[in-house]
Amino acid sequence: MSGEFRFLEDIALADAAFDAGGGTPSELFEAASRAVVETMVNPKTVEARVTHEETARAPDVESLLHDWLSRIVFLKDARQLLFRDVRVAVRQDRSGWMLAGTLAGEPIDQGRHELRADVKAVTRHLFQVRQDGGRWVARVVLDI
Repeated sequence: MSGEFRFLEDIALADAAFDAGGGTPSELFEAASRAVVETMVNPKTVEARVTHEETARAPDVESLLHDWLSRIVFLKDARQLLFRDVRVAVRQDRSGWMLAGTLAGEPIDQGRHELRADVKAVTRHLFQVRQDGGRWVARVVLDI
């Protein structure tokens, strides 16, 4: 796994922002997923007790990433799940982009989990996905 992310301190003052990158779309999605997870919780405090699988489809890679990251936030809010491990396979065909993802984690336990920010949404503000010199990169701002 060679995807990476870095939090941006000076992009969105009231929110959280990060850049993520990877050599492939799958690596980019995994890196961005880890950034969202680490914004919400220290993943080292979460055990992989529950596995949740998702598939998604979108006409473009930008929409697919936005929908995927939004789904992680939704699962935290609606099902009270936090994650420690994320695996994502992304591919493109003639009809658009597809994703198959597996999230491993457990229900929120405030006594055990090192909770961080309560992410409310993945915003469209400054949101972008692009290829840069053979790498896939994204900028994401989270509403907290």
